[in-house]
Amino acid sequence: MPKATLREKLRYRFENSLSHGPIAIIGWLALVSFVIVVIAAAMLHLTGIGPAPDEKLGFAEAAWQSLMRALDSGAVGGDSGWIFRGIMLVVTIGGIFILSTLIGSISSGIDQSIEDLRKGKSMVLESNHTLILGYSSKIYSIISDLCIANENQKNPRIVVLANLDKVEMEDDIRSKIPDTKNTKIIVRSGSPLEASDIQVVNPTEARSIIILSPEDIDNPDVHVIKAVLSLTNSKRRKQGKYHIVAEINDPHNLEAAKLVGGDEAVYVLTADLISRLTAQTCRQSGLSIVYTELLQFEGDEIYFSEEKQLKGKTYKDSLFAYEESSIIGVFTAQGQALLNPKMDYVLQEGDKLIAISKDDDTIKLSGLTLAEPNEALLTKGAGSSAGVESTLILGWNPKAIRIIEELDNYVLPASKVRILAEVEGIEEDVVFLNDKLKNIKIELTQGDINDRSTLESLEVETFDHIILLSYVHNIETQESDAKTLICLLHLRDLAEKAGKDFSIVSEMLDIRNRELAEVSKADDFILSDKLLSLVLTQLSENKELKKVYDILFEAEGSEIYLKDVGQFVKTDSELDFYTILESAARQGQTAIGYRIMRDSQDETKMYGVNINPKKSEKIRFAEGDKIIVLGEV
Repeated sequence: MPKATLREKLRYRFENSLSHGPIAIIGWLALVSFVIVVIAAAMLHLTGIGPAPDEKLGFAEAAWQSLMRALDSGAVGGDSGWIFRGIMLVVTIGGIFILSTLIGSISSGIDQSIEDLRKGKSMVLESNHTLILGYSSKIYSIISDLCIANENQKNPRIVVLANLDKVEMEDDIRSKIPDTKNTKIIVRSGSPLEASDIQVVNPTEARSIIILSPEDIDNPDVHVIKAVLSLTNSKRRKQGKYHIVAEINDPHNLEAAKLVGGDEAVYVLTADLISRLTAQTCRQSGLSIVYTELLQFEGDEIYFSEEKQLKGKTYKDSLFAYEESSIIGVFTAQGQALLNPKMDYVLQEGDKLIAISKDDDTIKLSGLTLAEPNEALLTKGAGSSAGVESTLILGWNPKAIRIIEELDNYVLPASKVRILAEVEGIEEDVVFLNDKLKNIKIELTQGDINDRSTLESLEVETFDHIILLSYVHNIETQESDAKTLICLLHLRDLAEKAGKDFSIVSEMLDIRNRELAEVSKADDFILSDKLLSLVLTQLSENKELKKVYDILFEAEGSEIYLKDVGQFVKTDSELDFYTILESAARQGQTAIGYRIMRDSQDETKMYGVNINPKKSEKIRFAEGDKIIVLGEV
């Protein structure tokens, strides 16, 4: 390689200096301006040329005059003497080029700075904030509920990091959530998979981190696991433990996710949770309202509270110790959640009560001395909620198999499920399920769920439960939701003409279509990402709730049931909720509320559902009313 010339070396170094951006250009322009001014001043001083024939300028004055003409092109108009004018004209022309380039460089630098701000690459200096990594349709519900949860906090912050344009995300969030109350939303653009990008949003000082599963990709769990890995294995990770809540779609990926997250992350199996909720809510009228009430931050939620005054007392004693909170279990000192434990369970040192209350600061001992219950009002009803049942499933997607498997845990043998769908390969799924299920027999009808005559031939009014699932294969989200909406309209019309109300659990892929489907009926439950968002949000506030939800949504152990009031107390008699508590406790169940069936279609009264009622208030039940209890079948 031939040796570089001096000119080539100087040009190479000049080009390298320009790579430093606008500051380097401004520096070069300042240097050129300085050279021009010094040369002009030296010429004027050495030659004795001045603005007047007898006026000789010193070097400093000559430099000042040259500088003024370089900065202001109009100053040369007042000069006299052709030689002086000529020198100043050269200085002025040089100044014009220099100033033009300078203005252009400054403008370009400002534009670049604005563009950098628009890209959202600047460091977030917040602390004790909730950090959301990723962007999906769930983010609107999550932010909305976090804003409600943050109302009693000082200067709460939510920080969002996603691989999208910062301004577009801000506009989108602002349009969907116009009122964020006292919470400030901060958005940054970057990849949740890159440790360097995650550091921009200050994860080490975040109080909790929610990782959303990306939509419209083949294997979203890989992205979630990589994001968790970028947090836990980063060289710049925090000294203590992270509080991470993340979504996992495929149960087969859960073990790998646990290896990466350890005890710093809790995972929500989205498909599994949806299946369990569908199986439970389709069988009990009003249960969907109960779950929604417990999961959202408006109203009553589940909290943990340690009460030292109750140490040595029994679980049953704790049920009656609170006037405005409902105890549902114990979180032991060893970290085990016990829902509806035995009534004689003795509270130990370090045990926390699991309570339903309006807020964590409303869990207060009442100090009331209760009279003995009126034995004449108490009844003892046996009976199981399980039975021989018929379920109609309209539509088909991968969740359907898990839903039917869950249903099989609740019903008696000889129950049936009829499927109406048009999906390639569904016959193999039906054969697989029929070989596996213990209590359910599946019948398949190939057909269009939007065809009215097909629906009429099924005699939908004869089924105990109806589940309407979305199509997901080879169909767009909006088209799938449109098919669901049309089928839902047909079902409601058929129910009205048959004069029968039956529960319909339907699935919406796009949460924004939820409002189109809702028609003020408690049993028309719209299953969407809303409930998943609520679960993620609750866990971001307290990840120990995962142990409670695992029991609550499982077929084994204690669950929530709406049982006939006659199983607990006599109707048409005025009584308080303490009486209900006593009757339920004697049957090994924990009462947490009731449902008045005359209000079952009144949305303003929560469809008759009252969770965590004030226990001393008198109420008169009628035949058909329900008591909401936590217990086993």
